[in-house]
Amino acid sequence: MGEARDLLDRMTEAMLRGDADTLAHCYAEDAVVVTPDQGEVSGRAAILDYFRPFFEAFSDIGWEEIQRHEAGNVAIDEGFFTGTHTAPLANPGAEPIPATGKRVRLRECDVATVADGRITSHRMYFDQMDLMNQLGLTQ
Repeated sequence: MGEARDLLDRMTEAMLRGDADTLAHCYAEDAVVVTPDQGEVSGRAAILDYFRPFFEAFSDIGWEEIQRHEAGNVAIDEGFFTGTHTAPLANPGAEPIPATGKRVRLRECDVATVADGRITSHRMYFDQMDLMNQLGLTQ
């Protein structure tokens, strides 16, 4: 296992545990995360602020792996984010989404590039509409 694979695995485990310190330590100070819901999130502190609402809103976060890859300084994970929505979820530009009590299983893909022992670029892909549907927020 190479450095990229190790870092993406540590980042995922920290997210599952709600371990903000370890999560922050996985990213370079000037890292960039590109997300489907908030676009580009720059800097370690902002990245942690992006992830925190997810591990606070979903009480039993899980990860169901489909595939894992590593090539040089890039690691890729494809799988399902799972969890029960038990606390308000931040909603950019609007009021937080109150807890629905709904269980979600959301297909996701992560592509992380590393340098000097930290993630420098992390691109995330998931379907926002699928999440809203599973939370019962669409008709």
